[in-house]
Parts: sequence; C-alpha cells; structure tokens
Amino acid sequence: MKALIAMSGGVDSSIAAKLMRDRGYDCIGCTMQLYQNEDAGIASGKTCCTLDDAEDARSVAYSLGMPFYVFRFTEQFREQVICPFIAQYTRGLTPNPCIECNRKMKFETLLERAKTLGCDLLVTGHYARVAEENGKFVLKKAADLSKDQSYVLYCLTQEQLRHIAFPCGELRKTEVRSLAEQSDFVNADKPDSQDICFVPDGDYARIIELHTGKKAEPGNFVDTSGKILGRHKGIIHYTIGQRRGLGIAAEYPLYVLAIRPEENEVVLGKNEDLFSREAIVRDFNWISGEAPKDAIRCAAKIRYRHPEQPATATPIDATSIRLTFDQPQRAITPGQAAVLYDGDTVLGGGTIMEAVKEEGKC
Repeated sequence: MKALIAMSGGVDSSIAAKLMRDRGYDCIGCTMQLYQNEDAGIASGKTCCTLDDAEDARSVAYSLGMPFYVFRFTEQFREQVICPFIAQYTRGLTPNPCIECNRKMKFETLLERAKTLGCDLLVTGHYARVAEENGKFVLKKAADLSKDQSYVLYCLTQEQLRHIAFPCGELRKTEVRSLAEQSDFVNADKPDSQDICFVPDGDYARIIELHTGKKAEPGNFVDTSGKILGRHKGIIHYTIGQRRGLGIAAEYPLYVLAIRPEENEVVLGKNEDLFSREAIVRDFNWISGEAPKDAIRCAAKIRYRHPEQPATATPIDATSIRLTFDQPQRAITPGQAAVLYDGDTVLGGGTIMEAVKEEGKC
C-alpha cells in the first residue's frame, strides 16, 4: 500500500508520516507551497515561512527514508482560497479560509495528485478519525478533544474519506510530542501554528487592501434605530460580536451587531442584542451523502472554539438547513461554519448565511 503524506513542517504531520511508515506503507512526503511572500505581505528580502516549513518537512522525510517533493499550488490557492476569502469579507461575512483550504486544496487538489502518483491514501496530521460503520465512512472527533479538528473537516465526502487517513487522531498531543522527541525530529518542540497562513500577523484588513489595491471605505456606525453614532474605518475591520477598536463613547459597552455592506454601515448595540436561537445554513455537506427527510436532534458548533450546544436541524432542501438551538447563542456570524455532531460523529456542516433574530431584535 502506498501513501502520500502531506507534511506542513510541523510535528503532527511528521508523526503521521512516521506512523504510516511504521505500519508498512510505502510513503512519499510532500509539502504544498500555497503562497508567496507578496501574498502574505512579507518583504521580498525575508524568508517566507513556507520555505522554512518545507525544509523541516524535508528533514523529517529524509530521516524516515522517504522521498520528498514540494508541490507548487500558489495559483490554485490564490484562486480557490485567498480570493474567495477577500470577496466574502468585503461583503460583510467572516469566512474561515482553513475550511476552504481543506476542501479545495488538501482534499481535492492534493488528493488528485496522490491518485496520479498511484497512492492509495492521502495522509495529513489532522486530529480527527475516520471509521467505517454499517457500510458508510464516518468522520469522528479526535481522541484528544483539546486538539480536535473535526470542525474544519466537515466538507469531506464518502469518496474522499475512503482515501484519507488521520493517524494522529488516535493520539494525545503529548504522545505526539514524545514520539517526535524519541525520533530526534528537528521540529519536536516546534510551536503549533495559530494564525491563518497568509495572514501571519492576524491583520485581515491589511491583506485585503494589499490584494485589492484599495483602501477600505469609511462609513457610519449606526444603532438599531438607524441613528448615526460615529464613523468606522471600513467594514473589513469588523466582525459580529466585536467590542474592541470601535472608538465610540457610550453609556454602556457597544458591540458589532450587524454589517450592512450595501449601505456601508456597521450596526452597534448591547451585548444582549447579539443573542439568537436560529440560523439559516447553506452549502450544507452531509457526510453520509444523504440529507435526512425530517428534523433531527444534534449538537452544533458555530465557531471552531465554540462549545457544542444542543439543537434541532431541520432540512430546507438537500443543501440547506434551519438550525434551532435550545438556548439563544451569542454572535451567530454569517460566513462562519455551523457543524453538527451526534456524539463524537460529525454529521456535516455548512456556511451560516444569517442569524434569525427574535422579533423586536436587530
């Protein structure tokens, strides 16, 4: 059996490679070069972090006796991930580009490359598990729930799951670090990446202005009645639930309640105005490949670090649902993903298009 190992240069994918090799797979290591210095606003004279990461991955692959390649997918990444990210942000949404990177780059583009190379499996360092139950492939949470990444993998299909392995999903992070130290890997103590790869300093607005060549257009802060409260720097600087950086003096703390790109307005209000019980979720992927005919009970997450909450998912059509929480949730944000769980099994997920406010709310 042959496996292509997607190696980011981090410790997780390095141990994934070791585990697959130890299981007797004929392994090939690879790193995807997804962006260049100018895409991330890094000075041309500096070394792009992706190059450093590729060298770490190469070192580990060679220590394991594996061939190693760097696949240049910069154009595809710009078209499939960066440009949609920018387009959605400028429309007042708050997208998660890591989900689109998994969907388009790792489990479409790279999986196709794996098949071209004659590989049976594409392997990554994600903390999640794949199992086969009752003739279907299922995606499950990681054994180490503190590192679980199943939320960003909801887009996977039955055909993709058939050709994917997540060896680290069975381990705790401490075990992964220990294995890396025992193996003398150069990245055994390397910190986990925290930022979006092409936004290394976390300044989304700067990257958007860099790629569009346009400065964000200032506009009005308004309250829920339409009263002008002040001026904002451009809607790309704000997201639902934000409090800091507004620069508005008021009798009580103000939060971003809504973003109206057509009017170039940012709506501010009280914290209690951020809560709602329902959301419309589009582009929904049911991992089983079949949408339920009737409403189902589940647990749902509306952000990566959001604790699961009990809810009911009611199908609207094959790729849309109405998600109703038992209790109101704070800052349900258009553009983010809503992911459904049944215990430790991922049912599927999609993109939040709108939070349905209670009557009388903004």
